[in-house]
Amino acid sequence: MPDTCPAPTSLYAAHRKVYPRAVQGRVRRVKWAVLALLLGLYYTVPWLRWDRGPGAPDQAVLVDMAHARLFFFWIELWPQEVYFLTGLLILGAIGLFAATSLFGRIWCGFACPQTVWTDLFLWVERRIEGDRNARMRRDAGPPSRDRTLRRLAKHAAWLAIAAATGGAWVMYFHDAPSLVLHPGSVSLQTWFFFVLFTTTTYVLAGFAREQVCTYMCPWPRFQAAMLDQDSLVVTYRDWRGEPRGTPKDPGNGDCVDCSACVQVCPTGVDIREGQQLGCIGCGLCIDACDDIMRKLHRQEGLIGFETLANLAASQAATDELEPGPARLAAGMNARRPPRLLRPRTLMYGGVLTLVSAVMLGALLMRETLSLTVLPERAPPFVRLSDGGVRNAYLLKLADKSRDGGRYTLALDGVSGLRLLVQDAATDAAGLPVLPVRGDGVSSFRALVTAGPGLPLKERQPLRFRLLDAAGRPVATESSVFLGPQP
Repeated sequence: MPDTCPAPTSLYAAHRKVYPRAVQGRVRRVKWAVLALLLGLYYTVPWLRWDRGPGAPDQAVLVDMAHARLFFFWIELWPQEVYFLTGLLILGAIGLFAATSLFGRIWCGFACPQTVWTDLFLWVERRIEGDRNARMRRDAGPPSRDRTLRRLAKHAAWLAIAAATGGAWVMYFHDAPSLVLHPGSVSLQTWFFFVLFTTTTYVLAGFAREQVCTYMCPWPRFQAAMLDQDSLVVTYRDWRGEPRGTPKDPGNGDCVDCSACVQVCPTGVDIREGQQLGCIGCGLCIDACDDIMRKLHRQEGLIGFETLANLAASQAATDELEPGPARLAAGMNARRPPRLLRPRTLMYGGVLTLVSAVMLGALLMRETLSLTVLPERAPPFVRLSDGGVRNAYLLKLADKSRDGGRYTLALDGVSGLRLLVQDAATDAAGLPVLPVRGDGVSSFRALVTAGPGLPLKERQPLRFRLLDAAGRPVATESSVFLGPQP
């Protein structure tokens, strides 16, 4: 008889579509408030105006790629000040670590863009196709005109939201009114990013949804390193709910196995199975369970924000008790208030304070006028016919204000060095006068000459000083004068 081989077994589970049910409650109201705030800021901030004077963009928040500027209300950052963005990224990362240590995946459940836009898309889906049961019946039933029209309306609404999202994103890089009123002047590059963000919003919020959180996002993979026994996380109080069963049986716990917590979960997980990768900590299962407990005239909080330390303490206190009021009281009395101040959170708070203080100090001491001196290296020096030595330097004067001005350049070093700036006038004392344009970088070529017989080191320290009209130094820069070996 021929050998028969068993059919290969797939190592991957087939994707099951999640149909989250609508729920009302305290957590849901908080999520709606956060969603409205975040989406309101995202869509309206590009339209805010800020007067910076003539010739300057009046958009309050703008990333001006053409002129290499980042405008944030009264702050204007140049490319060489990218360290401010680095500081903001560090603050965001440490803040996320601190929030996770305190409240679990609060970012994922309430403020993550994937969560916010998925919530919005789900709201549209429910308004057009109905709640969980209605959507499941339509998907399981035969094709119909009603189902087709509802799906077309849903996808049209999704595309409109996605287009508004992509359009708002590119408005952070272009003047918003000009972009809307004159779309014909938009470059192909801008159109590309508009289509890119429209498409990604439509696909990720409309179709990928929980798969982004479970499979694509790296954050769930290492968030456990930020948690400890005192972190508040969404959890099921199994010491109170088990064993599950009908409420008519006095031997059962408070969980009636209604699956309401699973039905409202946007990722389709069962919180009763403990901490798991798919749980984003949104807390909607809390509202669903509390609603069931109210209907059964039982105490709310079977699912809630709880620390693992309290969960273990309640479990130990109720191990020998039967379900009922005595077990509930013992379990709740064993709990302790969460310790918000502990070594981990204090460390995060200290780092946040330190980085914030450094950034604030750097911003307050930020120079509006800077001088950069770049010695020319080809050749490093020139021997003149009379025996003297000459060095050439490229001067870059960056004026971050919009006024500009005229400044005098002075040289400190060995007495006897002569300073000349090409194409620059001189004042009564013979010092070069440099006209500097506002909001830009002005370049000059300076020549420093040492006469014959002037005693010099091989690398003679120099200092260039930029003086205002009153003779006060406004910028200084050190360099060296190169010459032959003595």
